[in-house]
Amino acid sequence: MKTIGIIIARAGSRGLAGKNMLLLGGRPLLAWTIEHARGCKKLCGIALTSDMTEALRSARRLGVDAYERPAELANDSATVDAAARHGASCWVQQHNQQPDAVAIMYANVPIRPRNLTDDAIALLESSGADSVQSVYPVGKMHPYWMRTLGEEGKIGMYQNNRVYRRQDLPPLFMLDAGALVVRWSSLFTVKPSEPHAFLGKDRRGLETPAGSVVDVDTALDLKFAEAILAERRAKAADATHAA
Repeated sequence: MKTIGIIIARAGSRGLAGKNMLLLGGRPLLAWTIEHARGCKKLCGIALTSDMTEALRSARRLGVDAYERPAELANDSATVDAAARHGASCWVQQHNQQPDAVAIMYANVPIRPRNLTDDAIALLESSGADSVQSVYPVGKMHPYWMRTLGEEGKIGMYQNNRVYRRQDLPPLFMLDAGALVVRWSSLFTVKPSEPHAFLGKDRRGLETPAGSVVDVDTALDLKFAEAILAERRAKAADATHAA
């Protein structure tokens, strides 16, 4: 199955200004995503779609096709799938090839398991699904333990249940933004009344360990990513000394 990777990086961000080009370990977050994409064995091409001149230049320096995104696809109302369609269409026009699937990669996700995208592509191919997304167990942030806060600070249950122990919570998962792979036909299915139509009808999940993917949307997320990177470097240094 021929799959291309499309990295999306918009300049604007309400949560963390310029997040895609913020530094982590001396490199922009975008560079970490490009490194992950270039390490994928199942991608036949990689491209960036962005409205940031700096990001476009950085991608090209790293050997990635880069396409300037039009303003109407770079505002707050622009959707992920619209951005991905732009990048994918530009890639096809440049390379005159028709891929079977597209791996949509967020530039602000600098930490992912090494084989995550390849595993998602493999699942898409073996299952015959329309899309595959990575998910992680919500753990103690389960809706059963969430509360509403009403007038005068009165607490209510968000969802009625009698679960008391954490281990008795029913399994539930959250999207982690680490991997999103869709078939070409699904990506180019646009239904204004169904914003997630691009995911197709058969949608599969690929479970990742909690904390193995870091989606940087806040300053705290960036601190978390820095801590994980520091821990990895410390373990690598210990392994070198032990050898």
